[in-house]
Amino acid sequence: MFRCESVAIIQFPLKLVSRRMLAPSVAHLAFVRDDGQPLDFIPGQFVQVHFHYADGAATKRSYSLATLHEHALAPGENVEIAVSYVDGGAATALFEGLAEGEHVQASGPYGRFCLMPGDSNRRYLLIGTGTGVTPYRAMLPQLEALIAQRDIEVVLLFGARTPAELLYGDEFRAFAERHPRNFRFVPCFSRELPAPGSAHAHADVRHGYVQQFLSEFAPDAAADTAYLCGNPNMVDACFEALKDAGLDVKQIRREKYVSSK
Repeated sequence: MFRCESVAIIQFPLKLVSRRMLAPSVAHLAFVRDDGQPLDFIPGQFVQVHFHYADGAATKRSYSLATLHEHALAPGENVEIAVSYVDGGAATALFEGLAEGEHVQASGPYGRFCLMPGDSNRRYLLIGTGTGVTPYRAMLPQLEALIAQRDIEVVLLFGARTPAELLYGDEFRAFAERHPRNFRFVPCFSRELPAPGSAHAHADVRHGYVQQFLSEFAPDAAADTAYLCGNPNMVDACFEALKDAGLDVKQIRREKYVSSK
């Protein structure tokens, strides 16, 4: 006879230490774990924030960690996430009403949307929309190390509606400028292009959706590992395009972001 036992989820307090707006409806929130314990995570993983609806029912939301990460986070080091604000959203009310010094309960980290130690690919295709780009920010230190160790190439295709919604765009652009031969940053704006001469205007800007430009980078089953994160329609379209290009399912790592109230 087999006996099924539930596994207790260990929660811990996160104290808000700062917030800034990345876009009109997206906040970057920095917390510290406030129980004296470290948070050992791998870039690409997420935490869950636990809270209650107004009627008392328990719920939770998942947020990829945005922390620029080179090691286990020691007590007192920032735990960073990006939060999309949704009109009428319960999680939005929670975070908008959270003052610096106040706490939320979290658990994790979870997930396998990570760069794998055994990877031997020559190039990473990182494709994201909206807050789906958050894990790629956390991966930057790892990517920098892999550029030095294996001379990898990276293409980051990032979809946003307007330049104002290009989350962490300045950081990705600066990384590309530090590694011009190895890292290519391709912002794809579906609604509005940056003004000529602005910080976001450069040769790799595209007008349209990321899936429209994937073929431009000639996905190669012999060289590439692809990551897809964000809008489910984008993830599905790029997944099919990558398979059509010959990539095995194991070479395509996916995470879909679904808005929830």
